[in-house]
Amino acid sequence: MGILDMLLGSENNDAISQLAKQLGVSEDQARSVVKEVTPALTRGMQHNTKDQDGVEGLITALRTGDHSRYINDPTSLGSQANIDDGNSILGHIFGSKDVSRNVAEHASQQTGIASSLIKKALPIVATMVMASLGKSLFSGTASASTGNQQQQPSSGILSSLLDSDHDGSIIDDVLGMAFKMAFR
Repeated sequence: MGILDMLLGSENNDAISQLAKQLGVSEDQARSVVKEVTPALTRGMQHNTKDQDGVEGLITALRTGDHSRYINDPTSLGSQANIDDGNSILGHIFGSKDVSRNVAEHASQQTGIASSLIKKALPIVATMVMASLGKSLFSGTASASTGNQQQQPSSGILSSLLDSDHDGSIIDDVLGMAFKMAFR
């Protein structure tokens, strides 16, 4: 299951509903926005995880960012803390506000929803992506002996994120990363 499937899955209906309220659009329109901007967000993450430092940075951000609160409590979506966190995520993913504007403009053309609303949605969706990714990687299963959250990420979603050539295997992608790092 990919990130987009997780975001649009029935377990996130409340988050989609809250996004729709924040934007003043229908839930179907909110789903369209999520469907249109999520691939750009994941491509940005793929670009940022092309080397080991990027992978480690993403895992650290997922482990320490407490992004799951936005999915666990959808009423927090659209709060100032959520917007600030989302804008920070967008800065890391895209590196430039111009890229965010281009993503919003493209999504607007595809969905028929005003680019100003999509710009408003981008930081919210960015936190939803991080929350879903973190929830998938760190499934939150507690250790019976310690009661602590497990800290080892599952490989499914991270593998799909790192599979830059979409061939179903990250081995060639990781080897490519190792090769690039060896010759820097």
